[in-house]
Amino acid sequence: MSNDIEESHSILAETAFDAYFVQASKSSRTSDHVFSNLVEPLSAEEYHAAMKSLPEQSFPFGQDARLRSHHSQYFPQFIRELNAGFNILFFGLGSKRDTLNQFAVQACAKYGNCVVVNGFQPNFTVKDMLNSIINIPDVTSLDPQSQTLDSQARRICDYYASASKRPLYLIVHNIDAPNLRTTKARSCLSILCGSPAVRVAASVDLLHAPLLWSSTESLTRKRSSSSVAHRGYAWLWHDLTTLVPHDFELSLADRSSITGASGFMGTGHARLQQDHFANGVAMTEEAAQHILASVTEKARKLFTMMTTIQVKAIDEAVDVSVAGDLQQFAIGYDTLFNAARDNFIATNDTALRSLLGEFKDHGLVLSSTVGGPGGGEVLWIPLRKERLLRVVETLELTA
Repeated sequence: MSNDIEESHSILAETAFDAYFVQASKSSRTSDHVFSNLVEPLSAEEYHAAMKSLPEQSFPFGQDARLRSHHSQYFPQFIRELNAGFNILFFGLGSKRDTLNQFAVQACAKYGNCVVVNGFQPNFTVKDMLNSIINIPDVTSLDPQSQTLDSQARRICDYYASASKRPLYLIVHNIDAPNLRTTKARSCLSILCGSPAVRVAASVDLLHAPLLWSSTESLTRKRSSSSVAHRGYAWLWHDLTTLVPHDFELSLADRSSITGASGFMGTGHARLQQDHFANGVAMTEEAAQHILASVTEKARKLFTMMTTIQVKAIDEAVDVSVAGDLQQFAIGYDTLFNAARDNFIATNDTALRSLLGEFKDHGLVLSSTVGGPGGGEVLWIPLRKERLLRVVETLELTA
């Protein structure tokens, strides 16, 4: 009998092809309850308080001092490379901010005008960088109201192209930051980097940063004349490993979470809105207060009413499935309209959508469409309960 069983097993033995298709046909099951969604996001104040409570970190055997000394001895070489028509791109583990600031003060400022750009700041734009250059006392004669960013960048290059002008040294922290990876930002930076009178030293932290530029853009040398519009980066790569924590950059990267994840992770259309409002920057108490200070009295009353409804929904919730998902406390548009009409805030649909439009444009109110029976548009404020209450309290004090 046992021989018959063994023989039948040998006849039914699966081939490699059978094993592959059996394995591939199985559904992959994953859970939506991930740890990152269960952790409450931190505000800027909470982040700084948590960092101060940590013991001071120190490198073993004075390694930080040795690294700083090692990098500073190459400052003269970096200056020679910049003056020879190259731009420098620094990579390596650790924050390079302090070292590059030291390079700007001790080396670049001696030979020309120097501008430091903090690309890691969430609200930073290329226009801010150009305005900083134009605000240099020697450059104030330029018209800051140029039609486009490219034309403004070309005027700066033409200004510094004069032999009597000191060159411009541009120190860019995190040139691979999201706000500097846009098409307009890269176009403007390529014009500045292609000018022989503008010397750029920048840092990168992303692993795939080299893919931001094609080989042609990276290797294109600067031309001696800037009369013709010229683009290119002429990068030279240097290792600037410091092993210093990115504490300063992380405190500004995302004020709602130290992990870079937003504090109101939604799905579908809501996620799309979250990724695009206010240049992808999460809403903060300070930003909410600025927005509310610039809207009408009726709009502020509408925000206060939405806060009351949302906070009540949070208090009544028995099981909060995802800590950062505020969409579960969203208000139906019909419910909001009825409440606004009863409180004489908006008497018709057009008036209510006009008040909500200002909030939506600045990301203070998010909306999504819910399908199924009883579905429709829902709206919510992307701030946690305690932050909402603080914003409303400040609003009442300034009223």
